[in-house]
Amino acid sequence: MLGGVSQPAGAATLLPPAGRVFAGVTGGQSTNEYAAQTGAHPAVFQFFTSWGADTGYVFRRTDASHALPMFHISTQSGSGRETITPGAIAAGKGDSYLLRLNRDIAAHGTPVYIRLMAEMDGHWNVYCAYDANGRSRGRAHSTAAFKNAWRRTVLIVRGGDVAQIDQRLHALGLAAVHTTQTTLPATDVAFMWVPQVAGAPDTAANAPRAYWPGDAYVDWVGTDYYSRFPNWAGLERFYAEFGGKPFVFGEWALWGADDPGFVSEFFSWVRHHSRVRMVMYNQGDRTAGPFRLSRYPRAAKAIRSELDSSLFRVAIPDIPAAP
Repeated sequence: MLGGVSQPAGAATLLPPAGRVFAGVTGGQSTNEYAAQTGAHPAVFQFFTSWGADTGYVFRRTDASHALPMFHISTQSGSGRETITPGAIAAGKGDSYLLRLNRDIAAHGTPVYIRLMAEMDGHWNVYCAYDANGRSRGRAHSTAAFKNAWRRTVLIVRGGDVAQIDQRLHALGLAAVHTTQTTLPATDVAFMWVPQVAGAPDTAANAPRAYWPGDAYVDWVGTDYYSRFPNWAGLERFYAEFGGKPFVFGEWALWGADDPGFVSEFFSWVRHHSRVRMVMYNQGDRTAGPFRLSRYPRAAKAIRSELDSSLFRVAIPDIPAAP
């Protein structure tokens, strides 16, 4: 057991203890508001970060919140600029960041979750292979480039013997790691593959399956889910299609209406699908944003009742408490 996380031999899934589900929060600088509204201390705290960003701030905020860290890593900056293409990552042009990420995670010493380029089948993300009209964004943004960028990221950030990493990269047709090191630090990191349950545009070429990098490169499967778009049938199909992995709701939230019925239905779905091991409420980065529970008092009360279950009560003993 590490930090309240179950780690089977040879695996990097970083599961909660048996029979438990991690309930966490996404967005903002603190978990305090969400904890006060729900009566539950988040086990995991997720930050939206851009490729190349410093990790120190995230680790400081998650340590202060006594929560495990999760990074959502995007190739789009806060201003909307694309910092690097999937093709460039696959070619090794982002290796300096990946090597730094590997070092920082190892040095921090706690388990880390990475939700890499999530909603990759959504045209609103610069790393999607297609625009809203279904037009290809070119070779550097193809689904093949995305999959190789994902594989390269996983191999480097997980760490290990560089010669062995290079052999695996060579088998994929990719360049060796750009480093003089012979060994990279081993990390307690789990990678979460989180598309939309259907592509936007909803075409076969842009379906979630088109972005699947392979079983060896994915630790968790999941999706994002909002009350404004409750596609239960699509969620059920997606869950069944990508079996064999723990399931995460990388983002879920109320949106647009105070709907305790949605909360009840969501948690019922979680309880009846045993592979669900983590749910991350997205409170957003703005204190008055559309997902904040202050907008939805009846739903917040329903969430408080749901999270009072022993299913979601998980201690995180190895994370230092805030001074």
